Parts: sequence; C-alpha cells; structure tokens
Amino acid sequence: MSAITAPSPGPTKSGMSTAKKVGLGLFGFWLAGLIFFIAVFGFKSHKAPAVASGVFTPTNEFKLDTWFAVGPIDFNKGVLYVLLAAVLTIGILGYTVRRLRRRPGRLQVAVESFYNLTDSLAGDNLPGEDMARKYFPLIATLFVFILVTNLIGYIPLPVNSIDKFTIFGAHLPSFQIYAADTNVAFPLMLALMVFALFSWERLKHNHYNPLAFFKSLMPSGVSGPIVPLIFVIEILSYFLRLISLTVRLWANLLAGHMLIAFMGGELGVLVGDQWVQWLLLPLGIAIYAFEAVLIAALQAFIFSILTAIYLGDAVTSH
Repeated sequence: MSAITAPSPGPTKSGMSTAKKVGLGLFGFWLAGLIFFIAVFGFKSHKAPAVASGVFTPTNEFKLDTWFAVGPIDFNKGVLYVLLAAVLTIGILGYTVRRLRRRPGRLQVAVESFYNLTDSLAGDNLPGEDMARKYFPLIATLFVFILVTNLIGYIPLPVNSIDKFTIFGAHLPSFQIYAADTNVAFPLMLALMVFALFSWERLKHNHYNPLAFFKSLMPSGVSGPIVPLIFVIEILSYFLRLISLTVRLWANLLAGHMLIAFMGGELGVLVGDQWVQWLLLPLGIAIYAFEAVLIAALQAFIFSILTAIYLGDAVTSH
C-alpha cells in the first residue's frame, strides 16, 4: 500500500505594503521628533520675546499692510491675491478654449465635466432657456474665480510683511498661506453684485413696481393677522441673503486658515513649547489637506448654486 503524501506548502510571502511602510516610517519619525523636543527643551515654557511682550499675535497674518498706494488705492497682499486669481482665471479659461479638440484629452474631459455641472446649476434653478443662457457665464465664472481664489490661498507665498525675517541683513516678508476671502471685503463685494442682480431681476419681473416687488416676497396662501409678522420675516430673510452669501464664504476660509496656522505651529509658539508644535503638526497637515481638497471647491460650489437659486427665485411667483 503506497502512501500518498500531500505536497508541502511553498514559502508564504510575508511583509507589509509600501503604504504601510511609509506610514510607519512617518509615525516613527514624528514620535522620535516628539521625544527629542521633550528631552531637549522639557515641558517648561520658552516663549519668544515677541510673544511674551504681545508684539506677535496670530491675527497679524490677516492684517493688510499697505505696500504702496496708487492714488486712492492701497496695494497690499489682499489686492495681490485678487489680481492673481483674476489673471489665473482668465488664463486657465483662455488656455482651455484654445486647446479644444474633437478627440478630448484629460484636460478637455475635466473642462467638459465642469461645463456640464455649471450648465445644470443654471438650467435646474433658472426658469426658461433664455435666462439660463443669460446667467450661465456669470455662474460659471463665479465658480472658477472663487475656486482659483481659494486654491491659491493654500500656496505659501512671501507676503507677510508685518512679521519679517532677516537673511544676510535683508528684512524679507515671511512666507504664509493667505486667501483674499479671509478679508470680509472681498466676499462682500461678490455678494453685493449677486444681491443687486437678483433684486434687479425681481423688480423687472414685477414691472418696476416697488409695491409689487415687496408684495412678491410674501408666500401665497398667507392671510389674516399673521400677515404683518410674515411680511417682516420675509423682508429680513431677503436682506439676510446678502449677509449669508458674505459670511459663509468669509468665515469658512478664515476659520480654516486659522486652524491650519494654529495646529501647524502657532499654538506651540504662543505657549512657548516646541514639543507642542511637533505634537500638533500631523493634525495641521490633515486640516490643510481637508481644506485644500474639499472646502475650497465646496465653498465655490455653494456660492455659485445660491446665486442661481436666488436669481431663479427672483422671477418665480410664490
């Protein structure tokens, strides 16, 4: 009787994936750095003189320091970022138009997807093909302009002329991330433009009759003693659209940039502990990635879709 032996199993492959190795390596580097800073500096606070005296504050990076003036116009980093966003927006759109082909490449596919998205924003919220065609360029431009403005706000540039650093005797502006939206004046001007447009469309829809304009704000079917209360609420909510458009864009970008700065090292500078800066650095990087990837595009989309909704509401009878 012959014995049948089962084949012995071959050698099993063991080991970690490259992603896990990189992750563990970064974690080990972070942990070693944390131990190093605690060992060298301890837990005792070592505040810099500028922090201890109150000269340095986290809000400094959002102040607009005038570099030079041209007549009544002060040129500062806020103006620089608006100009950069405008030039990049025009350049990107112009470059894309010149490269349109019958057989689309990756860039054209992305642009066509963006076109379909903004076209649906206009078509789904604006009644009638004529009005959708009329305001599609505005909605698309707002989307691209705000998106570009937000994205360049996450690129460190030497624009912080308040907190300078010295190299070879030269006082140079510090690098920082800054977005034009973090100054409330920028989103306010965009919101004022949109507010004026949908108010004009409502007035035109009501045959330029101010009384009919305000009457159109009332929802249909409301009657009785509650009418004055509802009328006041509708008037307030109408004008609050201006504040809503402004604050939503401004507050989200400002809060995001402040969180990145705090978690990226400023909190450790304020308390005077180097190990705190190193401890919170991964969180700062995570917030940076979240803001740059999601919030920048999301806020541009929300501003654009609200513009379409408000314009459509202006010519729709309640």
